[in-house]
Amino acid sequence: MGVGALTAGLLLTAPQPASAANLIRNPGFETAGTGGMPYCWEKSGWGDNDFSFTTTNDAHTGGKAMKVELTRRVDGDRKALITESAECAPVVTPGRQYDLGLWYKTTTPDASITLFRHDATGGWQYWTDLKTLDLAGDWTEATVRTPEVPAGTDRVSWGVSVYGTGSATTDDYTMDQVADPVPPPQCTGTAEQCANGKWDVLPTQNPVRSMHSVVLRGGKVLLIAGSGNDESMFEAGTFTSAVYDPANGSYKVIPTPKDMFCAGHVQLQDGRVLVMSGNKGYPSADGRVGYQGYKDSYVFDPETETYTKTNDMNDGHWYPSATVLGNGDVISFGGLKEDSTGSVTAELFSEAEQQWLPTWKVNQTWSYWGLYPSMILMQDGRLFYSGSHVFGNNIPGTGSAIYDYGANTITQVPGLRKKDERDQSASVLLPPAQDQKVLTLGGGNIDSNPEANRLTDIIDLKQPSPSYVAGPPIPQGTVDLGNGPVPQTGNQGKMYVSAVLLPDGKVLETGGALHNRANPVYETSVFDPESETFDPMAVDPEARGYHSSAFLLPDGRVMTTGDNPGNGSWNHDVSVYSPPYLFKGPRPAITSVIDTEWNYGDTQRITVDRPIAKAELIRPAAVTHSSDPNQRFVDLPLSVDGDNVDLNVTSNPNLAPPGWYMLFAVDANGVPSVAKWVHLQGPQALKATDASAHVHDFADSPEGKVAGPGKKRTSQKVGPTLSGCDRHYGSINVCVPTDFPAEVKKTTAARCEWLKANDYGRLKVNGKDDPLRLDRNGDGTACGKGDLRKS
Repeated sequence: MGVGALTAGLLLTAPQPASAANLIRNPGFETAGTGGMPYCWEKSGWGDNDFSFTTTNDAHTGGKAMKVELTRRVDGDRKALITESAECAPVVTPGRQYDLGLWYKTTTPDASITLFRHDATGGWQYWTDLKTLDLAGDWTEATVRTPEVPAGTDRVSWGVSVYGTGSATTDDYTMDQVADPVPPPQCTGTAEQCANGKWDVLPTQNPVRSMHSVVLRGGKVLLIAGSGNDESMFEAGTFTSAVYDPANGSYKVIPTPKDMFCAGHVQLQDGRVLVMSGNKGYPSADGRVGYQGYKDSYVFDPETETYTKTNDMNDGHWYPSATVLGNGDVISFGGLKEDSTGSVTAELFSEAEQQWLPTWKVNQTWSYWGLYPSMILMQDGRLFYSGSHVFGNNIPGTGSAIYDYGANTITQVPGLRKKDERDQSASVLLPPAQDQKVLTLGGGNIDSNPEANRLTDIIDLKQPSPSYVAGPPIPQGTVDLGNGPVPQTGNQGKMYVSAVLLPDGKVLETGGALHNRANPVYETSVFDPESETFDPMAVDPEARGYHSSAFLLPDGRVMTTGDNPGNGSWNHDVSVYSPPYLFKGPRPAITSVIDTEWNYGDTQRITVDRPIAKAELIRPAAVTHSSDPNQRFVDLPLSVDGDNVDLNVTSNPNLAPPGWYMLFAVDANGVPSVAKWVHLQGPQALKATDASAHVHDFADSPEGKVAGPGKKRTSQKVGPTLSGCDRHYGSINVCVPTDFPAEVKKTTAARCEWLKANDYGRLKVNGKDDPLRLDRNGDGTACGKGDLRKS
């Protein structure tokens, strides 16, 4: 039974201020209580296991200690916890941190310090696991510092979880509030920079039309263009990538074997980049044949800066998802096949075999997930489809779901508002990943072309039956409707939005447009997961709509690239944002990392040049089309001894899939260090098939409709105009909308005026059909003088 179920009916009195002394009552188990447990301690745990709780005389000091033992385990854990009551649970202050300590002996490697928190409105709930205890035959001290206490929390309870066969004996618990943080720093920039940050447009332009951005181990950036949505490049067989080096601002153009325009990509465990599928062919000039995805797959090596072919996928997948799993495998869904139909084939790249597995080795539901479906790995190994996708309507049902690969089931998740207007929205696993909350923001619909929305929705996947709830609206900025930027009004929001995790634990959202490849929106803000509020920031001066990217650099800045309006042009300017934390004085520095090869459950030591409040791993970006489902910020609880800081690494590879990560240290004012690179991998990553040890009541009873595998089929029929572009007009890289914005009258004159205001130029009519009535005189050219006279 989960701890949340044990707390019904507990009456909490008004919290009293925390004292400077040890906050634990009966820290050595010396005072007897009721029910066979010491005073202020209770039995807890869940799952199918055989266990015992013993007050033993084998003590560190005094005459008593607590022994928790599992003799058989299928799943779950057992733990002795501080009693969840007003009398026993320590009072805490939101925003503060606490140092926890205890002495222990263990006969199992599967023991961890586990925290629960009392929310003033939500009651008791699992908070996080802080530290895995090493095997210890003699009494050993363990210390760890909590993250900042979340808003709304008034008390905590904690203890040691045993989640493998064996025992943990503990004694002499301590809990002390960390000293007051350092005073606020002096602003080192202008008042505007210190409040809202600063954007710089770099002097050197991006040499390729890149729509894919991957931060490589070591800090360079792979920018993939392929044909760059330019049919002339495709016909010439000219496919490009570039590697950008932030250290000196240089670009190196990389030979690219195939058209990786609108491929999928993800970093593998060793830091190489897996690139899957891409563009086999553009739509036909008459619009009867759509985009086609090829089966080829490649790996990019950051060391040699070259591509190497893997085996083929089972299907073509133009616009596929790509999610790395806790064992290092990569799973992919959706996209378009070689014949322009939608792929219903789930693909699995095996980390062990370094190849795509045949279909018969991969669980199949024969479901069509659409294009670039945002599939986020949950802490128990399931996948959360957030509802963010690309092009047109969402999948049937609620538009969001939990996919269980092992059970091969799909459970619908409720609450996502306007689920069919989440085209080119962004979804991100909020910091820290241990909290299991997802934010989805913005979006529109390329087919119906309404004004993009300001919606945000937040889901807490730790809840037994998770559901989206409404978040705060995205702040409004300015929008260029054809005559220069004007303030947004009404419910105007944005699609093509980018969301980037920052090392201070917040999320930067930036860029976007109001309509299908038109009307750029200039707005940037920072979302605070603690307060669930937005704070408007300085604005990127460049338009960042379709085919733009934003991503975190190891120095704490954010880089933005691209923009591909409907007229087929491309923005080669590159912007870099310096957040306010870079104007708060000197940055802390990680002066040494004892070991850059990390295992799950490790304690890893670093040294810093001054006190820090937190440290975290941030997975480097692999972003395209507002989508980076692997982006995550993993908290590293601290054990602090002066400038020596021990970092406690999660034992759950589903929270931090194996690979290279940026390690940041952050001071009490939210100022981050420059990142160091560390490599997180097995051996536990390769054997941890059971992540239930710290799942507790996590998403265990979703109430939505459950579907198993459907009837085997070859594909999903998809219309050739799924990109929202009418191919009867102009070249292939020009997108004349199938549905103009609502404010444009359905007349030739009004449509032609809109096209002129958006710099479409001369448009040839492809074939004899003229569905938008732009060539009224039939001379083969849209919006000529004769056409306007006839309208």
